[in-house]
Amino acid sequence: MFDYMTLRLTWWAILGILLVGFAVMDGFDLGVAMLHPFVAKTNTQRRVVLNTIGPVWEGNQVWFILSGGATFAAWPYVYSVSFSGFYLAMMLVLVGLILRPVAISFRSKADSSIWRETWDWVFFISGVLPSLLFGVAFGNLFVGAPFHFDPTLRVVYEGNLFGLLNPFSLLCGLVSLALLLMQGSAWLNVKADGEVARNARRLGRHAAITLVILITVAGAWLSFGIDGYLITSRLDPAGPSNPLLKTVVNTPGAWLTNYKLYPWSISAPILAYLGAIIMIIMAQAGKNRVSLLASSMSVAAVVLTAGFSLFQFLMPSSTNPDQSLTVWDASSSEMTLGLMLIATVFFLPIILAYTSWVYRVLRGVVTETAVLSGNDHYY
Repeated sequence: MFDYMTLRLTWWAILGILLVGFAVMDGFDLGVAMLHPFVAKTNTQRRVVLNTIGPVWEGNQVWFILSGGATFAAWPYVYSVSFSGFYLAMMLVLVGLILRPVAISFRSKADSSIWRETWDWVFFISGVLPSLLFGVAFGNLFVGAPFHFDPTLRVVYEGNLFGLLNPFSLLCGLVSLALLLMQGSAWLNVKADGEVARNARRLGRHAAITLVILITVAGAWLSFGIDGYLITSRLDPAGPSNPLLKTVVNTPGAWLTNYKLYPWSISAPILAYLGAIIMIIMAQAGKNRVSLLASSMSVAAVVLTAGFSLFQFLMPSSTNPDQSLTVWDASSSEMTLGLMLIATVFFLPIILAYTSWVYRVLRGVVTETAVLSGNDHYY
């Protein structure tokens, strides 16, 4: 079995993979929900949009559940701080995720244009709310969350929901919106046709251009306008999980440190830019599947950029930087991480195989003719 340091690094990587999986897979569901009122004008077109994600959105949401479960089991301090301190924000995210299936199912329950229009906008909100708040949450990781521990390691959180809505975090929320709008448009390019696909292609181009601008602004702001966190004391990678045993300072440019220590990590932000640019070019050229792959690469690269920038930190503390949570002092025990890794090695390939099979079986374009065929399988 791996040593404690390797297990901690492995679970940091696994959490990153799960977050990337969620951003890529459920990202296009959220993007489609936000695009729904704007790419489809008629009732039939809106049914086409719904049915592009109808068979897969539930499976895609598994990545979110896995991410939460991995955080709970592998990083209990992070789970404790984030799910208690960010409680109201998390509840709003869950409200958004709950509204999605409700809107999809209830939309067709009454033959009324007002009824359908209402649920169409509920569906739109179900995409905007989680997308915005996920970005805000990531932004607050860089700014630092207002928490500390008492001597018995009970967490004390001093912030509130409105404190999370600081300027940089709101910018990160806009980055998330643009990112997932791009991903949703790329998905619609593959799964829809006609006017829906044309509108999605146009809006996706705007989203990708906006994304490039926003991540440039966010990167410059992070580099020159926000003090990062830096560990100044010795921290044993195989030591006890106790966040009270180190010293941390705020210093300008600290979030760029890892790109100097590990030059290969600069590939993440580069791929974020390249993915967005290639997505635009391939969509215009009619290479829709390549465009989706490029968009997915950009989505994954943005998440990885955040992870590489934050490492070794998982959740910095703005009120007591010394008590920030890191990869080395916020994990579960060595035995717990080892047993969980065994379970993950067994079950994760099953999830991947099943997901691949579902997408293969349900491949193909959703057309207006098919939706109007009267088949009960269509929403």
